[in-house]
Amino acid sequence: MPAMDPFWKTKSLEEMTPREWESLCDGCGKCCLAKLEDEDTGEIHWTSVACRLFDAGTCRCSDYKNRFATVSDCVRLTPQNVRTIAWLPATCAYRLLANGEDLYWWHPLVSGSKETVHEAGISIKGRVKASESDLGEPEDYLQYMLEEEP
Repeated sequence: MPAMDPFWKTKSLEEMTPREWESLCDGCGKCCLAKLEDEDTGEIHWTSVACRLFDAGTCRCSDYKNRFATVSDCVRLTPQNVRTIAWLPATCAYRLLANGEDLYWWHPLVSGSKETVHEAGISIKGRVKASESDLGEPEDYLQYMLEEEP
């Protein structure tokens, strides 16, 4: 009997179950970084400032279940909006699949390990320099701007 292709190769984003959808997150943590948008150009600038719910030790949300109630600007990813959100990381599984591309070797669904995203240097583990809860004004984020997507 031939091996079946994994669900992300046979289903559209819209056809995935909630469990399959959630499993697409590779745990890189990049969504949890504050991003600044240039009002004139629309260009996105990444920072090393993490959401107040980000757990730097696990590289995950510390209150994932209640994140939308706790963080007003937390974005719920859907099959529709992953096709239009400009700040999704280039390595994001949702973005890759929406664009007809495959997952990278280090993605936990491919590698079988949640650690490979960190081992490959894709995650922000160890690279967060501040928490948004420590900053008061929008200008405070400027010193944490990165040259490029982490």
